[in-house]
Amino acid sequence: MIKQYIQNNQDRFLDELFSLIRIPSISAKPEHKSDMVACAEHWKELLLKSGADKAEVMQTKGNPVVFGEKIINPEYPTVLVYAHYDVMPAEPLELWKSSPFEAEIRDGHIWARGANDDKGQSYIQAKAFETMVKNDLLKVNVKFLFEGEEEIGSPSLEEFCAAHKEMLKADVILVSDTGMVSKDQPSITTGLRGLAYWQIDVVGPNKDLHSGIFGGAVANPINVLCKMIADVTDADGHITIPHFYDDILPVSQDERDMIAQVPHTDEAYMKALDVNALFGEKGYSTLERTWIRPTFDVCGIWGGYQGEGSKTVLPSEAHAKISSRLVPGQDHEKIGELVKKYFEEVAPDYVKVNVTSMHGGESYVCPITLPAYKAAEAAYQKVFGVRPLAVRSGGSIPIIAAFERVLGMKSVLMGFGLESDAIHSPNENFSLDLFTKGIETVCEFYNEFAKK
Repeated sequence: MIKQYIQNNQDRFLDELFSLIRIPSISAKPEHKSDMVACAEHWKELLLKSGADKAEVMQTKGNPVVFGEKIINPEYPTVLVYAHYDVMPAEPLELWKSSPFEAEIRDGHIWARGANDDKGQSYIQAKAFETMVKNDLLKVNVKFLFEGEEEIGSPSLEEFCAAHKEMLKADVILVSDTGMVSKDQPSITTGLRGLAYWQIDVVGPNKDLHSGIFGGAVANPINVLCKMIADVTDADGHITIPHFYDDILPVSQDERDMIAQVPHTDEAYMKALDVNALFGEKGYSTLERTWIRPTFDVCGIWGGYQGEGSKTVLPSEAHAKISSRLVPGQDHEKIGELVKKYFEEVAPDYVKVNVTSMHGGESYVCPITLPAYKAAEAAYQKVFGVRPLAVRSGGSIPIIAAFERVLGMKSVLMGFGLESDAIHSPNENFSLDLFTKGIETVCEFYNEFAKK
């Protein structure tokens, strides 16, 4: 019944998803504020159409959230579905093979910004809910919490949750915003890295200078910034900031052995990325580096003349945006203070340095003994025919740790994306097959969780 309903309605499901994708809900750009509101209102209507008893757009200090619910029986367990309707900027636009906000189906994939992250995956949740409701199969209560600020660190949602604890009360939070090991090997993400993000500004002379007249006598802020950043990691990929690693919780050898069982070859990984070699912290495998170890990365750097042609200028300022992925035990505020102190102390006298914290969030770990995890495991097994692997993710969803801290609930991360989906990049895409199987798997989760 479930599979037949999904097949009969797939075209409509896709049309509805594409209507969401057309709204450029880019939270990072203030000029898209009206698009954020439009997307939230559209989600409200789609949740009502999917079978919610009620749905409403609720204000926060930032972009609005969408809340919906269907209470079947107060005695039944309750699932809170979390997703986000904001997306990353689409630039550089010239690298897209099709318009980022006009979804296109090619080669069995949906191509668009948000096709996976997170409009495609959140729509899996909405249509699984609809499938269960329309076929009178739903034996749990379902609530929805969709926000519009995940891609900028969810700055308003924690306060919203604290103010609406009773409304959001549930037994578990269900999230589809992660991925699988491969198309044929499902996996459940049991851990997320935390995140800290800063902007570093280096200021030298009080104006741009002629590089011939002043070069060699006045320090170049770009050179200084590059040198300071380069010194943060050594030849072994180890972060040199004092006390950076002090609070990291150890990972057992058993878990490292489990990671080693995940299908992966560095050769295939390099080929997919078109690189000749890999680099990371010495003593750890590629998957360990991306799942259980922290990072320090320059996400953007600028200064000086960047226009067409040449201009011999010694710039007065240089800037960089930096992120660190953090692991269990590391507090993003403490790490932020360490980074700020480090750059202030190593900065030479001939420049001024300012470090501004932009946003951050804690890491998260879900125990595989959790009843909801067991329900998800059984659901994947039924749909894909193989037991899902328990894996960690190198990515961050900062609000997941906040949910546990504020609402006292664990989250189960049932993702259906693949590494090749190019989230946050040009030509983001999502497999049509996994879109359909995802809906079916979430339906089976509801069946299994109702038994717990």
